[in-house]
Amino acid sequence: MKPINIKVKKGDKLVTINWEDGHESNYPFQLLRAGCPCATCRGGHENMSAEPDPKIFEIQLPDSNSTKLANLELVGSYAITIAWEDGHTFGIFTWQYLRAMCPCSECRSGTGYYKIK
Repeated sequence: MKPINIKVKKGDKLVTINWEDGHESNYPFQLLRAGCPCATCRGGHENMSAEPDPKIFEIQLPDSNSTKLANLELVGSYAITIAWEDGHTFGIFTWQYLRAMCPCSECRSGTGYYKIK
């Protein structure tokens, strides 16, 4: 599954991804930071996986420089990386990881792509 369009909406604090299957995912900046897949945020390499920890949907981060997106860049043809205003730049969000963390009601209910384990 690949995105056909990625848009950063800084005013709304959202990253919107339109997927090739027609699905649209809207990721709040706070969710993206809570779900950062880097070893530092995940608590070490042993806690890293291809899918996000379902607990990220329960985390409420304060509105601070750690949740303000400074830049978003493509990583080859398989992922994006996000630079945050607090200087954190380590997470590589693969297409699989991003699709699995779609916060929409369809995906979160288990009827869409992502099913809570």
